Amino acid sequence: MADIRAICAIGLRGQLGLDGRLPWEGNKGRDYVADVARFFEVTRGHVLIAGPKTVASIPAFAYEDRTICEIRSSHHPEEVFAWFPDRVVYVGAGPPVWDVYAPYIRHWDINRLPYDGEADRWFDPAWLVATVDGD
Repeated sequence: MADIRAICAIGLRGQLGLDGRLPWEGNKGRDYVADVARFFEVTRGHVLIAGPKTVASIPAFAYEDRTICEIRSSHHPEEVFAWFPDRVVYVGAGPPVWDVYAPYIRHWDINRLPYDGEADRWFDPAWLVATVDGD
């Protein structure tokens, strides 16, 4: 079975997204630049699964040293994980994906950024304790 993890950054109040992007996207502040670099370092050599919007935002260079897989709502999580046996799989996405995949995630890597502005997507603490039926 794959080792399922999640990696994300959130704002001070749990902000995740704004208009389909990261609310702080393009911010050149040290914390924001370091977060992007850390994301690519942590996921290097592993699998990154995400929905179409997230995959579309991944720069071309990232495909060189990690496996990136676009997932769809028609894919059951256990089916997706079976594609990558014995690999570390990072679920990089947003609320619609984490609503489905959270029960399988065994490690959450969450970086809190100093952002305190607008958002239309928020981190749901319930994801941290979600379990697969029967667990």
